[in-house]
Amino acid sequence: MLVISMGNDNISNFMKNSSVHVSNINRSLRNTKSEILVDFIYSDPLGITIVTNKVSLQSNLLIIKNYVKSTNNIDALQVKVPWLPQSKSYLKIIGILFFPHNNVQDRLTLNDVENIIKQNQIFDNITLAFKSHVIKVSSKSDMAIIWIDIWNV
Repeated sequence: MLVISMGNDNISNFMKNSSVHVSNINRSLRNTKSEILVDFIYSDPLGITIVTNKVSLQSNLLIIKNYVKSTNNIDALQVKVPWLPQSKSYLKIIGILFFPHNNVQDRLTLNDVENIIKQNQIFDNITLAFKSHVIKVSSKSDMAIIWIDIWNV
């Protein structure tokens, strides 16, 4: 999903032919061999929201922006740069050794956490919002809890 801010006149003019715009945008995306396709378009107070089958890449945002700006009856100066809605969440990872190395003095580092994240495919489409936090479960435990702040897209 992506949002394109624009004036009210542009919104109403664009939404009159939204189904045609979905077809035309999808054709433009297919021409670039993109895996992204537009499912539908709806208007909101900020502008238009374009719902896609996957998270759009920067190149896809550019294709969609250029299409919207070139549409008849649209004031291109009022069309803003498309953006992906984002919010921040966190993940809590448990069951990781606090001392993962052979030496008991070498505790889990942020580099270790990044390596764990890179090796696990469930983190493939996750973008970190801040550095991870590693906490030892208790003074007698050898386990850690890892808190990861992520961007939701």
